[in-house]
Amino acid sequence: MLLPGLLAELMADNGQTRRLSAQPGDRTHFAPRAKRVIFLFMTGGVSHVDTFDPRPVLNARHDTEYRPGSFYKGSGWKYRPYGQSGIEVSDLFPHIGSMIDDICVIRSMTNINGDHFGATIGIHTGSATFNRPSIGSWVSYGLGTENGNLPAFMVVSPGLPYAGGQVWGSDFLPAVHQGTRVIPGPEPIANMRRRARTSGLQRTELEMLDYFNQQHLKDRGGDSQLTARIKSFETAAGMQLAAPEVFDLHQESKSTMKLYGLEPGDTSGFAWQCLVARRMAERGVRFVELIDGDSGVDRNWDAHAELTKYDRLARNVDQPVAALIKDLKSRGMLDDTLIVFTTEFGRGPFVQSPGTDGRGHHSRVYSSWLAGAGIKGGIVHGSSDDLGDRVAQDEVNVHDLQATILHQLGIDHERLTYRHAGRDFRLTDVHGRVVHDILT
Repeated sequence: MLLPGLLAELMADNGQTRRLSAQPGDRTHFAPRAKRVIFLFMTGGVSHVDTFDPRPVLNARHDTEYRPGSFYKGSGWKYRPYGQSGIEVSDLFPHIGSMIDDICVIRSMTNINGDHFGATIGIHTGSATFNRPSIGSWVSYGLGTENGNLPAFMVVSPGLPYAGGQVWGSDFLPAVHQGTRVIPGPEPIANMRRRARTSGLQRTELEMLDYFNQQHLKDRGGDSQLTARIKSFETAAGMQLAAPEVFDLHQESKSTMKLYGLEPGDTSGFAWQCLVARRMAERGVRFVELIDGDSGVDRNWDAHAELTKYDRLARNVDQPVAALIKDLKSRGMLDDTLIVFTTEFGRGPFVQSPGTDGRGHHSRVYSSWLAGAGIKGGIVHGSSDDLGDRVAQDEVNVHDLQATILHQLGIDHERLTYRHAGRDFRLTDVHGRVVHDILT
């Protein structure tokens, strides 16, 4: 009885579904240098003094007493200069070192918390104590997606990092801005294949569903939560059209697979994550986060008692990350793609006894780096003291990093706000400054 009337209304729309806008509005405040961000997060706290911050004084005083119950610990890896800039990088990252002239190394990062949970959400949300939206959610809210069939914010994570899904949560922002998690493996996203026999049948079903959704929404005064929920289902339907192609690496050349160090059919390593990130970036995803490791100490960079595992962990990410830079550069995409390589904190320069194979948490100073999209390449910004213990010059805290990322996307971090619980919230809260010295 209802079908003829429904069909008449659908036909009156010329068969076009009345979909919610895939682009919620461009909230840029000035011309952007970056169209998208690829955020590489190394879970567990990568030791700065063993990777990107050479401290020869530590090596010279290795295993001698600093003060009672505290001894100097030097690095087990040599540092070498790379590129025309001559920036030193440890032997853990020779491939990344080869791209150093495209990279700005920040050796003066600080975080707002010294435990894994607080530091992880601190660098992602700007708060170490309260639930807040992730930076990827803020970017999604501010810019939307360039591809209505894919989410603006996607996270490739084999396991749950410290703080779990809060890392990519949207909290009080509309649910549509939450990160969509991709799990490396044969089925990266569940239910990615359509159940309808043909695409035409699926289209008809979606148009009918859209009609009912719009009628339901009309009777509820455009409820924002309902709107977000409808949009999330629309995006899910669109992903059945677009996502399978994103993860189909058969289209990639043998030379590209070799560049990343990826064997055909392998979907488990960081090389797969990096290549998929490039394919997402090509297809309009605004913010792609790649997470290496999870909350298991044998599968992340947490090195209280076993720094020697860094050899294995570094091999997993070194070549793929360098390949990502090379690949984007060769395709002309590095100019408008911002790459961020970071972790929640560094590791301490002192240990409790001589011969200890490990380092404790260290949020007072650590290293991160950026590349592409208006970032000066081949420079070092800031420094730690001679021991790698404290910031010596040009501190960059997590709010400064967040403000700089938003700035490159054309967003003033002080003006991108969302009204919630009677006040205007922003990613950087009441903090943050753009680090102009690292920008071209």
